Amino acid sequence: MDKLELQKLRDLPIEGVAERLGLRVSRHKCLCPFHDDSHPSLSFKVSRNTFRCFVCGASGGTIDLVMKHLGKNFKEACLWLADEHNIILDEWRPAHPLPLEGAGGRLFDASRYQRFFEHPFLNDEARRFLFDERRLDPRVVRWCRLTSWRDKQGVLWLQIPYYNREGQLIGVQNRNLAKQHKGSDPLCDLPRFKFPQGSQCGIYNLPVLNLLKPGDELYITEGCSDCWAMLSAGHKAIAIPSATLLTKRDAEQLSIIHSQLSIRFGMWPDRDAPGERLFLQLKEVLPSLVHHQLPLGCKDYSEMYLKGKETLLA
Repeated sequence: MDKLELQKLRDLPIEGVAERLGLRVSRHKCLCPFHDDSHPSLSFKVSRNTFRCFVCGASGGTIDLVMKHLGKNFKEACLWLADEHNIILDEWRPAHPLPLEGAGGRLFDASRYQRFFEHPFLNDEARRFLFDERRLDPRVVRWCRLTSWRDKQGVLWLQIPYYNREGQLIGVQNRNLAKQHKGSDPLCDLPRFKFPQGSQCGIYNLPVLNLLKPGDELYITEGCSDCWAMLSAGHKAIAIPSATLLTKRDAEQLSIIHSQLSIRFGMWPDRDAPGERLFLQLKEVLPSLVHHQLPLGCKDYSEMYLKGKETLLA
């Protein structure tokens, strides 16, 4: 793990890391998980990307927060951050295009996973998450071929396939649905995301490009969840894995899409600094990219979509 990769983890927004750990941040403060706290005493200094508790003295940066909160050593904390934020570290990121080679020289075996997506199955918990909580259109869930499975430890995962434009399975992302329910459940300490060896999880939903007509607008979102919401709202969309990492390969792929298709590009960046930085990065690749502003009170497109659904049902 080199210095550049470590710096990427240290530069992750400290409050975003806290939220992913299950801490509820409000006005740069939250209840301190390191002592019996009844009034928020853990404070975040966004300008320095650090945290500090003025009662028990706990302090540090993103990696320190994960180490202390989850009881992990330095390497384990770095790997957790990488999984949680879709930052795939150099030591286990495939170096070449197909055939994909992962850690230990192992290839991504698409045939091993293809059968799960031929007849997708969603258990009741996954259906509640997708349809009751996220209010997604069932047609979108079928299009994306989302399926669920439970591992030997009883952890429920949402399995998300990544296809290239030709419809070939090139990667799988497993999302831990136990992370949706905060509390003392030890299952919540598991990474939010897991990737099989060699998975190429770059730009999501590339098959939608085959449905575009000249003049259509293609939206670029941050992560699969926003993409599902955008599709459910009736738009065509693809997703960048993370606001904190636009890879050279993904940028080159977007540039090719721009040159091949006579379409317009739009984006609703998340209401945070990483979201705006991602927009500026994409603007360099897609000069015609249009910035759409989220309304106040909405941190991302998924939240705006849900509020719109609630308004319709009121």
